[in-house]
Amino acid sequence: MAVKAMVPFLVGMMLLTGVCNTLLTKYQDNQCVRDCDGPNPKNFEQPVLQTAQMFVGEAGCWIVVGLMAAYRKYFNKPTPDEDGYRPLNTSDNDATVVGGQRHSGDEEDGASEATLTNNNTNGGAAAAKKPRADTLAGIRILLLALPAMCDICGTTLMNGGLLMVAASIYQMTRGALVLFVGLFSVVFLRRHLHAFQWVSLVGVVLGVAIVGLAGAISPDAQAGAGAGADSMTTDLTRRFASAAMKDGEEAMPEAVRVVIGVLLIAGAQIFTATQFVLEEWILERSAIDPINVVGWEGSFGLIATLVIMLVMHFAVGQTEAGQYGMFDMVEGLNQMFEHKAVLFSSFAIMISIGGFNFFGLSVTRSVSATSRSTIDTCRTLFIWIVSLGLGWESFKWLQVLGFALLVYFTFLFNGIVQPPFRFLKVDDAEIEELLPEEPIEHN
Repeated sequence: MAVKAMVPFLVGMMLLTGVCNTLLTKYQDNQCVRDCDGPNPKNFEQPVLQTAQMFVGEAGCWIVVGLMAAYRKYFNKPTPDEDGYRPLNTSDNDATVVGGQRHSGDEEDGASEATLTNNNTNGGAAAAKKPRADTLAGIRILLLALPAMCDICGTTLMNGGLLMVAASIYQMTRGALVLFVGLFSVVFLRRHLHAFQWVSLVGVVLGVAIVGLAGAISPDAQAGAGAGADSMTTDLTRRFASAAMKDGEEAMPEAVRVVIGVLLIAGAQIFTATQFVLEEWILERSAIDPINVVGWEGSFGLIATLVIMLVMHFAVGQTEAGQYGMFDMVEGLNQMFEHKAVLFSSFAIMISIGGFNFFGLSVTRSVSATSRSTIDTCRTLFIWIVSLGLGWESFKWLQVLGFALLVYFTFLFNGIVQPPFRFLKVDDAEIEELLPEEPIEHN
């Protein structure tokens, strides 16, 4: 657990890196990479490649794991003077040091038994927790490939949706995650939801709908294509809306793009919720450090994404219809390495995602679920403020209403605020956590 004095720093860095994740991805989407001076400029529209760079950032957590292991091995060795430490080669094998004094093994056994009895009597944390089966290792580590596959689907859909909507609408729409996590926890994890939580889920859906409606009624010219407001429709948009367009027809209206983008982002939360439920199911049955989970998922996800990119490049990217599209891997890499802004933002995104995972896990071990919800709300608010300041979007009062509903019903779902009606109220002790005690942080 982090020192209390460090908590404000950790929270601040979690906010900073979390905000940077979304803003840097949107900045990358706004970069023109082809025909910039022509009538149809082409922006960087590579959601699959962006998914790969996210997994690089997650796999980078192995660097943190290695540094922490090296620190414990070389700089944080226990000394014989420390309480409870005894060298293995001691001549008195039946003795131990407790509180700076040496005691016999019988005394130690008696003290341990007394401590266990005391914990059982007082409901101590050690006795209250059900021990996990064993460490997740060997072939069983492949179980983490399952949430990684969900992460691939969810992140790619969200990156595609971000191409079509403003950064703040993207972040607010991700609030639909509460709905699917709640539903899946009831169906698959046998959790129990109270009446006020079901009301909260309906409110979250209403808030997301209002946010999407705000973007559709007053679409921003740069919401879908960044600096090139008249750029051609993205390949992802054509894939989901080809039935509504004819050959040679101009790009679809911005309002339609926003609606499709919101639906993609909201639909992606199904995969993210499945990922969260799988992670909880695995962590409940195995002992493994959450930051190692992030590293393994990042490694599995990166390998799978690269394989998919390679297969789709030869199957689709090299065809006439797929040329210059999101499955044209050669074109995507050329765009990344030939344009400094895209390359710089790629490295920055990888670093920010790795930092968000590290600081996020540190914060979740030091603060409550209430604080985590508040931090995530601030993250959305800051993204909105920065996007307005950069001129990436315009202010919409209807969006304020949707955001307010999202915040209120999310807080109500988590038990942070009390239900407005007495018949909906329950004791805080009866509210069951739907996510792991140390949830895995993602982008």
